[in-house]
Amino acid sequence: MQNLKPFIDDFSKALRENNAAIFAGAGLSSGAGFVNWTELLRSVAEELHLKVEKEQHDLISLAQYYCNEHSGRGRLNQIIIDEFQRRASITENHRILARLPITTYWTTNYDTLIETALRENGKNPDVKIDPENLAITLSDRDAVIYKMHGDVSQVHKAVITRDDYEKYELTHSLFTTALQGDLVSKTFLFIGFSFNDPNLNYILSRIRIRLEGNQRPHYCFLKKIVETDFDNKEDYDYARIKQELQINDLKRFSVKTILVNEYQEITNILRMIEKSFRKNSIFISGSAEDYGAMSEDIAKELLHGLSYELVKSDCTIISGFGLGVGSYVINGALDCLQSEKKKRIENNLILRPFPQKASGDKSLPDLWDFYRRNIISESGIAIYLFGNKMVDGKIVNADGVRKEFEIAKSMGLNVIPVGATGFQARVLWEEVMNDFSRYYSDEQVFKPLFEILGNSLIPHEIISTILKIIDELRRRI
Repeated sequence: MQNLKPFIDDFSKALRENNAAIFAGAGLSSGAGFVNWTELLRSVAEELHLKVEKEQHDLISLAQYYCNEHSGRGRLNQIIIDEFQRRASITENHRILARLPITTYWTTNYDTLIETALRENGKNPDVKIDPENLAITLSDRDAVIYKMHGDVSQVHKAVITRDDYEKYELTHSLFTTALQGDLVSKTFLFIGFSFNDPNLNYILSRIRIRLEGNQRPHYCFLKKIVETDFDNKEDYDYARIKQELQINDLKRFSVKTILVNEYQEITNILRMIEKSFRKNSIFISGSAEDYGAMSEDIAKELLHGLSYELVKSDCTIISGFGLGVGSYVINGALDCLQSEKKKRIENNLILRPFPQKASGDKSLPDLWDFYRRNIISESGIAIYLFGNKMVDGKIVNADGVRKEFEIAKSMGLNVIPVGATGFQARVLWEEVMNDFSRYYSDEQVFKPLFEILGNSLIPHEIISTILKIIDELRRRI
C-alpha cells in the first residue's frame, strides 16, 4: 500500500490542477459485461480455422484476414453491432471516474459507457467520434471524450482491421495531434489497456523522441501474472518474464505500472484516489445564535482564523452559510485569498446558501436534505462548530448540524466536531470520543488531538490542532 501513495498523491494533485486524463481500454468495459477483443474475435478465428489464443498478439491482422475472406467488412460490422448495442450496466469504476473532476477521456472502445456514467452524474460530455467533431465545441460541456477508434453508432467507420490502422495517419491525423498534445500536458491513467495498439505506441514514441527525459509522468494498471492462471510452469514463467520486460519498456515512455493481483483492486485504488482528492475539500457545518462559553470576539477569531488557515493550506472550503458562522468563514477565506494573491475564489471557497421557501412539489425539509447531501458529497472532511438556534425564544441544539453529521458519516467523510464550542458540536464530539475506534483507527495519533478540541477555548490552539488532524488525514491512504 505504501508503494501506492506516490501515485495517489500525484494523480490527486493532477485532479486538483485539472490536469488529469483517462485512457480507457477494453478492460474498463469488460466489467460491465462486454467481451474483450479476444472473445469478440473468437468466432472470427474459428471461421478462419485459427485459434484466437495464438493470434492474441495480432488481433488486427485477424480482423483483416476475415474481411479479406468475405470481400469486405459487412459481416465484421455486424459482429461489433451485436456485441456493443446490447444493454450493459456501468461499473463502479465508471461511476468513480464520473464523480471525479476529470475533463479529458481517451478511449479505443466503441461502447457508450463513459458518456452514460457522466450523464448519470449530471455532467455534459462532448463526444468526439470523427475528426470533423474536433472543430465543434459543445456548449456547457463538462468533459471531452475522444473515441479514437470510433463508436458503435458508426460501426462502418470503426478502426479494427490492418487496413484501418495503416490509413489512420491519413484519416485521423487530427486525433493523433490532439492526443499528442494531451499526453504532453496532462497526467494520464491507463485503465484496461494492453499497450498492443500500434496507433498509441507510435504516438508515445514520437513524444519520447521529442521530449527525451522530460516527458510528463503517466500511470497504468496491469494485472500481475500469477501461476494459477496457467496450465504449466513453463507458460507461467514465459508470461511473467514478458510482463517484466513490458513494464520496463513502458518506462521509456514515462508510464509507471501499478500491478494488481485482482481487477477488484483497481476499484479499491480508484476509491482511494477519490478519497484522497476529497480530503482537500473541507465542509464547515455550524450555526450560532449564541456562542456559549466563548465571547463573540473569540468565536469570530476562531472562525476567521480557521478559514484563513484552511485556504492558506490550499484547501477548498464548502459551507452552507450558517447563521453566526458563515459570515466569519467567508471573511477569513477572502482575507487569505487577498493576502496570498490567489485570484480564483471558487478554487478555495464554495458557498451554498440554503433555500428559505418551498416551491414546486418539494417540501422545504426535502429540499434541505437534497442540498445537504449534494454539498457534503463534494467533501472529504467535515468540521462541526457550535450548532445552536433560537426556537420560541430559547436556545436549542441545531438539528441541521446533527443531520449533516449523519450524512457525512454515511458517505465516509472524516468528521471533526469541535467540542469546546459547545451545543450540538459538543454532543457530536462526545459521541466520537465514546466510540473513537469507529471513527479513527489510529487512536494513539488522533485521540490526543481530539481531547484538545474538546477542552481548549484558545482559538490558535484549536486551529493548529484541526490543521494537524487534516494534515495527518491527507498524509495517509
